[in-house]
Amino acid sequence: QLQLVESGGGLVQPGGSLRLSCLASGFTLDYNAIGWFRQAPGKEREEVSCISSSGGNTLYANSVKGRFTISRDNAKNMVYLQMNSLKPEDTGVYYCAAAWALGTNYCSGDVPIETRKVPYDYWGQGTQVTVSS
Repeated sequence: QLQLVESGGGLVQPGGSLRLSCLASGFTLDYNAIGWFRQAPGKEREEVSCISSSGGNTLYANSVKGRFTISRDNAKNMVYLQMNSLKPEDTGVYYCAAAWALGTNYCSGDVPIETRKVPYDYWGQGTQVTVSS
């Protein structure tokens, strides 16, 4: 069974940090670009970061650039999202998603991540992140 499972969410004060993890089972992530998405209450789901299959390309939404870092460990079949300097507006459910995409083009940034519409093949169930004092 092909599955993505997110973990690491929780409640954190403004200015704090969290590291989200995305574990793949049933398939290897070596051939997948991975995206992190979030959905705030009452808002549409948005893509906040992307990493290419080899990790050679990364992409960030302007709202998280300089605060979030995406990384991957293909040997462990894991992708991470390190989130620092968290703000209340970062609150939402965070999802990881995998696309069958070898190479760097999937996260090239030719089209801003905020406006692009690219397909992802597998989705996790999400993990809640709440930033509040």
